[in-house]
Amino acid sequence: MTKTKRPARAGLWRWLRRGGLALAAILALCIGHAVLLQLTGNLHTVVAGELYRSAQPSGEDIASQHQRFGIRTILNLRGASPGAPWYEGERAAAQQLGIGHLDFAMSESLVLSRAEAEQLVTLMREAPKPLLIHCRAGSDRTGLAASLYMAAIAGADEEEAEAQLSFRFGHVPLPWLSRAWPMDESFEQLELWLGFTAS
Repeated sequence: MTKTKRPARAGLWRWLRRGGLALAAILALCIGHAVLLQLTGNLHTVVAGELYRSAQPSGEDIASQHQRFGIRTILNLRGASPGAPWYEGERAAAQQLGIGHLDFAMSESLVLSRAEAEQLVTLMREAPKPLLIHCRAGSDRTGLAASLYMAAIAGADEEEAEAQLSFRFGHVPLPWLSRAWPMDESFEQLELWLGFTAS
């Protein structure tokens, strides 16, 4: 009886070790991806020549993006923060380059109401293009804004629009792991308004 238990236990421990190593490798890849996004400014094209998304840009970033993409408007989703170095630096860089600057306050931990979504979509629709949208990390608030743009302005389907809220951009769409889950809830609650009736 002892001889049969030992191989079974050894097999179980082997399986647990392999599972633990696989989980550690996945976790390391996820952390590496998140770090890489932040090191590169989490800059991505949403609609070429029209909409771009990023993390909080520095003055140098804004100059580079203006030169590279011809950015004409910046939409800051962190809200106006007079006196904050990041905010004053962003506004000064935009003004120096002749780039329009808009503020729209969002919180990644609060659901966006339909009225707020309508206001945000109107801002994005009317802003001179190309438009750069950003929050602090460029993953959660920016992800929801990009999703709304794709659905309400670019005419994308639900899957394509919702893909802007994904781990590809650093967003973690899991309610027990992320305080930004309200961004996913917001999109779900706005689907009917966006014309997605099949979900």
